[in-house]
Amino acid sequence: MLKKIIGVLAVTAVICVPTQDVSAQISKGYTDVGAVVGLGGIGGAGLSFGGRFERIFKELPDLGNGLLGIGISADYYSYGDDFLGGGFDYTYIPIGATANYHFKLDNKKWDVFLGAGLGYQVISCNVRGVPGLSRACANSALYFIGRAGGRYFYKPNMAVYADVGAGAAAVNIGLTFKLK
Repeated sequence: MLKKIIGVLAVTAVICVPTQDVSAQISKGYTDVGAVVGLGGIGGAGLSFGGRFERIFKELPDLGNGLLGIGISADYYSYGDDFLGGGFDYTYIPIGATANYHFKLDNKKWDVFLGAGLGYQVISCNVRGVPGLSRACANSALYFIGRAGGRYFYKPNMAVYADVGAGAAAVNIGLTFKLK
């Protein structure tokens, strides 16, 4: 009897709990923005903090029915070290743009993509205790971005975001929020 009551309660709960339709998360026109924390691959820094923006603008029926999007990223990290009566402090602000190919998947809660692009990192450096070295350490430059990443939608307008690859950090994890 207890098993029947639990079964009826479980079925009633499933029927009564409103479900959220997450069947069409990524499509042409999709736009999101989010915040990420980066780990690894960033000099002596342990963490980076940044943001992501993406707009899906083209369907690619001849390429596996995928989608093409443009992503913009900006991050911040800093680190320093002390040595022989002096030291240095670095600050990095990488800003990048990527073209992202989004794969067509049957499970619409998942969005998986590959991206490639270019970035510009603004680097500033402060050298303490060693005259003349500060000119040698500020070296802003272009850099290549290569990414593999994805989103898992646990609400129609909110997803857990992660990417790995070359860029500001080896791994970025955060939340994105659907704007359109």
